[in-house]
Amino acid sequence: MIKLENLTKSYRTPQGRNVLFKDVNASFPEGKNIGILGRNGAGKSTLLRIMGGIDYPDSGRVITNQRISWPMGLAGGFQGSMTGRENVAFVCGLHGVWGAGQRKVMDTVQGFAEIGNYFDAPIKNYSSGMRSRLAFGLSIAIDFDIYLVDEVMSVGDAQFKNKCEAIIAEKRKTSTFIIVAHAMPLLRKNCEVGIYLEEGRVKICKSMDEAIALYLKGGAPQQNSKTAS
Repeated sequence: MIKLENLTKSYRTPQGRNVLFKDVNASFPEGKNIGILGRNGAGKSTLLRIMGGIDYPDSGRVITNQRISWPMGLAGGFQGSMTGRENVAFVCGLHGVWGAGQRKVMDTVQGFAEIGNYFDAPIKNYSSGMRSRLAFGLSIAIDFDIYLVDEVMSVGDAQFKNKCEAIIAEKRKTSTFIIVAHAMPLLRKNCEVGIYLEEGRVKICKSMDEAIALYLKGGAPQQNSKTAS
């Protein structure tokens, strides 16, 4: 269960304050894989970061009884002077994973990321692609009820993208996914329902195709901007 309760989020810009969401209330369908669509700047990635607990609303809250991952592929939370291995160990500690469990996570991340000896080099020496590989590997190595995916399949070569899709297919057997992407085939393949964001509205659609149609049309049906269900 994920609910947005009176959620408001804005950012300060040189042109003034940009309000992404204002007093939004929404209940996400339970047990469904969800795809999120919206134009650039609609707040897709911001919403994922808020649900993943790495960004905060101005007011309101996210209510859930599930273990939600941080957005897969998000590399901004790594400590640059620490090695990949040290960063993974630190995150394991935050989630209470120790001993044999931590070694299993370490092996999974190292094998999936395929960054060789860089695993024991400081993160600040990584390319953006290497950071994303490490971040994705760490995301899937720890078990969550809901995984958040933010355009991670756009990173890396075809082989890495195939690995990402394969691991998502495997994890879907026991978990659900909320995916932000512009790739329509990817969303149709992995998501049962869709969410369309536009001008602060959170429109929950009955199918992924409905959300895609709204996205392609470039406008959502007029509705109360404070409520979506």
